[in-house]
Amino acid sequence: MAFQVSPGVNVSEIDATTVVPAVSTSTGAIGGAFQWGPVDVLRQVSSEDELVAVFGKPDANTFLPFFTAANFLSYSNSLFVSRAGAATQNSAVALNVDPSTCASNVKVKSEDNYFTAFHLASNSDIAFAARYPGARGNSLKVAIIANANASVFGAAAYNEFFDGPPGTSTWVAANHNALANDEMHIAIVDEDGLFTGTPNTVVERFANVSKASNAKDESGNSLYYRDVLYRGSRYIYAMGQNNDTWGVSANSNHAFEGENLTISFTRGTDGTVTDGNVMTAYEQFRSTENVDISLLMVGGGGEAIAEKAIDIAGYRRDVVAFLSPTYANVNTADPVTAVTNYRDSLPSSSYAVMDSNWKYQYDKYNDVYRWVPCNGDVAGLCARTDSDRDPWFSPAGFNRGQLKNVIKLAFNPSQANRDELYKKGVNPIVAFPGEGTVLFGDKTLLARPSAFDRINVRRLFIVLEKAIARAARSSLFEFNDEFTRATFVNLVEPFLRTVQGRRGVYDFRVVCDETNNTPDVIDRNEFVGDIYIKPARSINFIQLNFVAVRTGVAFDEIVGRF
Repeated sequence: MAFQVSPGVNVSEIDATTVVPAVSTSTGAIGGAFQWGPVDVLRQVSSEDELVAVFGKPDANTFLPFFTAANFLSYSNSLFVSRAGAATQNSAVALNVDPSTCASNVKVKSEDNYFTAFHLASNSDIAFAARYPGARGNSLKVAIIANANASVFGAAAYNEFFDGPPGTSTWVAANHNALANDEMHIAIVDEDGLFTGTPNTVVERFANVSKASNAKDESGNSLYYRDVLYRGSRYIYAMGQNNDTWGVSANSNHAFEGENLTISFTRGTDGTVTDGNVMTAYEQFRSTENVDISLLMVGGGGEAIAEKAIDIAGYRRDVVAFLSPTYANVNTADPVTAVTNYRDSLPSSSYAVMDSNWKYQYDKYNDVYRWVPCNGDVAGLCARTDSDRDPWFSPAGFNRGQLKNVIKLAFNPSQANRDELYKKGVNPIVAFPGEGTVLFGDKTLLARPSAFDRINVRRLFIVLEKAIARAARSSLFEFNDEFTRATFVNLVEPFLRTVQGRRGVYDFRVVCDETNNTPDVIDRNEFVGDIYIKPARSINFIQLNFVAVRTGVAFDEIVGRF
């Protein structure tokens, strides 16, 4: 209890309810080129529909990361995406001036980038910019109804989407000038149909927003059109003013002018996304404090991207990288040799998993068929295994290793092929007639013999290390004495018994006492807990012996002799 100066009763609480927390093991991550979406920042999506809404439909340049992501989401519902940007990439813009007289180009990479660099800046040439960089933004058009004259409103385009002409906002009328005419309507149009599939579709509308920078709505939120678009639009930002009377504070003698007009967006460019750009996108996943992920997919990236993903997984030590050979490796006369040579070019790591194949699948967005790497599916199988069983179960085999959306494989490895692939740590993907397409291996890319050369063991230890490390934070800044050490043991052992009961480990022991917390350890302000684990092993080889015996022989006499 706290020291008291005079007699009294002091009441305090001590929280001894700390437990080992549940940790995320099924969240995926991928970087790559997409048509739309924020650049070099992380955005979480939960379905293929949301993937399309945030990052756009696939095209000939973006289908590999898109379908890797979409395939993963067919097994799971949590994926972080980092869109790679190109050096020559620009945002589409709606100009206030003749394009021939404007040399300005902008690249708005994300919401934070807009707020920092553009929200309060003045640009007399550019009225609006597409929310994200890329040529897709050129499909947009903005319609502004800024004139309060009813006859002009009646003749304006897109007026049918609003209840009436703009006028003076309630806030401006009450606080400043009843004749300010600060209101306007804004409609955002998919002019070319790249977002909706139907040209000239109105995708957003914002009624009765204000040209006055200090206008408020009835809830006290900013009614200023630049703020409203920043908060609410999925497609555009406001940049410079269309009129010199806009963007100032309303006062007793200020009248806001305006005209009705439409402006098409132009100058959006995709640029060329390089491996360096993609690796920059993957760097967003490096920090464990920045994002909590478990399954990092390479998509269709080659050796440089694969090595980057392996490096990030090894650095974090709480995520597994999933990669496939390149399409050139599987689209050749001798794919087994090409795939194993590719594997030999990569480093040894228990935090990486490589499959053997690409699959042929239908692209409903472009009505074509595509060759897509299988690493999104293998990561998805791990996520589905987490949901159906636990992370320490193998994702391979006929029970949990069935791939979805496979028309055919680039090659179907025979038993001899599978032997060669498996010796190199490459997990074969095989189409069995009448039984589906199956992940038929569960090795990591660890080259030396170890328990960690299996996916289930590596993922078991990730779960244990991640969960127990978080629980151990409760011991920080406590005394390294018998009480704290006993508390730690009593925290960890029930958790490990639960894992044991769910078939994750055969046996375990937790040591946290004076034998490993010696005086020297205590004097260095350290705390040591040793956790010994016997991990459960997946069955990779089955031997069935059928022994024929004579009729008069007793089984007890011969069992175990063959």
